[in-house]
Amino acid sequence: MPYKRITLTHFLLQEQRRLGGSGAFTSLMNDILTACKMVSHEVNRGALVGNHGVAGTVNVQDEEQKPLDVLANDIFLHMNALGGNYAAMASEELEDVHAVKGSADGKYLLLFDPLDGSSNIDVNISVGSIFSILRLPEGADPNSANAFLQPGVQQVCAGYALYGSSTMLVLTTGNGVNGFTLDRDVGMFFLTHPNMTIPADTKEFAINASRARFWEAPVKRYVDECLAGKEGPRGKDFNMRWVASMVAEVHRILIRGGIFMYPADVENIKKGGKLRLMYEANPMSFIVEQAGGASTTGRQRLMEVPPTNLHQRVPVILGSKNEVERLEAYHREVGE
Repeated sequence: MPYKRITLTHFLLQEQRRLGGSGAFTSLMNDILTACKMVSHEVNRGALVGNHGVAGTVNVQDEEQKPLDVLANDIFLHMNALGGNYAAMASEELEDVHAVKGSADGKYLLLFDPLDGSSNIDVNISVGSIFSILRLPEGADPNSANAFLQPGVQQVCAGYALYGSSTMLVLTTGNGVNGFTLDRDVGMFFLTHPNMTIPADTKEFAINASRARFWEAPVKRYVDECLAGKEGPRGKDFNMRWVASMVAEVHRILIRGGIFMYPADVENIKKGGKLRLMYEANPMSFIVEQAGGASTTGRQRLMEVPPTNLHQRVPVILGSKNEVERLEAYHREVGE
């Protein structure tokens, strides 16, 4: 019944008591969910308030910014600085670390992609926000990028907000994955998807097929086998999906299984890959693994990749465990 629903805040308090922690983590998570509600509001207003089109600027990734990219980034920076829980923040939209004034006691570091999939805004397809929380290493300078350069296995929490037909927040603190849906009438997130799990097997894959001419042999072999259907070596039909929004792709996998691939290819390997390790690959890998899936570059576990800079790019393959492991095996067979 509606009156027996569990709010995200109550869920976090229960987790806090279970772990014997302080209230700081619940406080910083409340800052994040407030930021996500504000971004959701702006996304839904869209063209009514001029949130479509381009901003006329480019970010540190040399990508053309949308007005909502800039606005979402400002919202995340402002709302997450107020509580004083973060020593510093880093954004996909900014070149350097963002210092948080008056946060001498901040124990955490926040990394975020304020609006993933923003190329979809003008056509009204789901976009989202991705975040990752790290502990500030003892004695580290929070205003130095080195404090943030921790492998994904050291994440305290990771999550994403999905701005679609409903607004959802999905997160993990290393104890499984749970999904919460925003009730706009009361302005709160309620637990609607407890203990989310990814099936080990799937008949669905997602990849940008326009890059097929650049694919390495293991990826081409995998996709060709899927496309061959029942008559091929896999003996079953597969469906192919591609949304060009990582949040939407991962959410679909969490709901019904699948594999998402933005692998290394002969063109993007010059930059290390396509997706960002710290803002996209690590947080999504943490969520996927906690839901029983797997994530890899094709050559190693994603969350064990040593970060070398804030905007490092990596190949990404994640989703249903058996499919990810199959693609890893194909890479090993060719000695890559």
